[in-house]
Formats: sequence, C-alpha cells, structure tokens
Amino acid sequence: MPFVDFNSKKIIKIWDGIYGTLAHSEQQTFGHFTIDSGTVLPEHSHFHEQWCHVLEGELEFEIDGEKMLLTSGMTAYIPSNAPHSAVAHTLCRVIDCFTPARQDFIELEKNSQ
Repeated sequence: MPFVDFNSKKIIKIWDGIYGTLAHSEQQTFGHFTIDSGTVLPEHSHFHEQWCHVLEGELEFEIDGEKMLLTSGMTAYIPSNAPHSAVAHTLCRVIDCFTPARQDFIELEKNSQ
C-alpha cells in the first residue's frame, strides 16, 4: 500500500462534527478530516502522539494548558497522554497523524462498511 487515494475512500464519522478518510500502516494512522464550524472537541488524552496540520480554517487548540489559534499552514503537536481540546471557529480541513496506529479508528472503519 505505498499509495493512498483519500478521494476514493469512505468517509468515516470520528465524532459529532468531525469526519473524514483514514489510512493506516503498522505504526501510524493518517487522516484527512473535516471539522464543522462550531464543533467543540472536549478535553481528552490518549497514548498516541498526534500531529494536526490545518489546511483550511481556524482551529483553536488547547494542549496541556497552552492555547493557540491555528490557521492554514500551522501544525499542533500533541505529546502522548497530553490533555488537549479544540474548537473550530470556522469550517476546517486538517491532516492528522497518530503514532502508534489508532486501533479505535481501524474498528470504526470496519464497523461502518
């Protein structure tokens, strides 16, 4: 699987207001997500490291008590187990990368087929 066409993959609902397409390797999960304007992602944490790169929109992140409004071209790095939350001020399109692979997202994909 050296190439992935995210345009042809099934769209998966991750949470209310967050949906997109996913690809997985043995070590990582890579997602192209849309986040609806006004979506609030409550504070949570997970053992995965996460990178969230904003392609479009305004996404306010709070990571371990530090807030930043991200816009196109900006990236947030979320360390393993760091508490984080987000609010989409506009419609956002992001690329997320998780290490290790997200087994919960793999299961979401299997259950939505």
